[in-house]
Amino acid sequence: MPPHPQTHAATAVQPGAVMTRETLPAARRSMVDAAGVEVGDVAPATVERDVDAGGVPCRLYHPGGALAPVVVYLHGGGWVMGGFETHHGICRRLVALSGCAVLAVGYRLAPEHPHPAALEDAERAVRWLYEHGTETLGVSTERVGVAGDSAGGHLATVVARRARDHGRPYACQVLVYPVIDPDMDYPDAGDADLGAEEMRFYWDAYVPGDRTGPDVSPLRAELAGLPPTLIVTAGNDVLRDEAERYAARLTEAGVPTIAVRYLGVGHGFFRKMAMFDAAEPALHQVATTLRAALTPR
Repeated sequence: MPPHPQTHAATAVQPGAVMTRETLPAARRSMVDAAGVEVGDVAPATVERDVDAGGVPCRLYHPGGALAPVVVYLHGGGWVMGGFETHHGICRRLVALSGCAVLAVGYRLAPEHPHPAALEDAERAVRWLYEHGTETLGVSTERVGVAGDSAGGHLATVVARRARDHGRPYACQVLVYPVIDPDMDYPDAGDADLGAEEMRFYWDAYVPGDRTGPDVSPLRAELAGLPPTLIVTAGNDVLRDEAERYAARLTEAGVPTIAVRYLGVGHGFFRKMAMFDAAEPALHQVATTLRAALTPR
């Protein structure tokens, strides 16, 4: 399918570049610098504050008022870039649309901190959340959700499976164009926002060694018993097929799963609210899923 016309404007704001360890610092700065144009002016949550979650930097977005249900959010950026500055728009909109609080996790980045550093940070932050969230953050930990986009979607589903194994499952998981398969069997899809060579750089930076274990390759995990799942994919994205294969595998394992493909758009559209009309309905869909799963009936 030809790319959506809005893709050309988005690419002009942040043109693609060859990713190497030498160009990574500039790519990190570029992602932050472009966020203002890509995300636009999004109203802040009632409460926004930085939190030290057991040594892991996090940012709380809270709707205000009584104890709010909470979703843990893991940002994208190929495990090597991204953070609070690039994903504040998503977190703010999800709070406004869902009524849930969002705890965004500032996990350590590769290649300086390869796997399992990001996974360890996410789980450490969640342990702290369960121990201190109610009194310190004003959130309810009765039903907690986990969500993430791209590399953050990969982390989210691994965290969800490990939580299931440890007897404290999440109430839901939301995966937005998640990275799933280190075999990198990419379709004839994709656009200028993300290419196969760029993904190879990300995988090499994050997991330079063995990639066969379930903490790296979710398709090789036992999936039964994972929480109800929403998977959002982009029609022109090299990650489209692997995410949809994962949705099919979840369904086969008996996990309530909804998979939705947004046609014509490429990787990253969800975060770029000022550039893609499709971002707002996708945010509404995610927020509705979170509200239904986390709000007491």
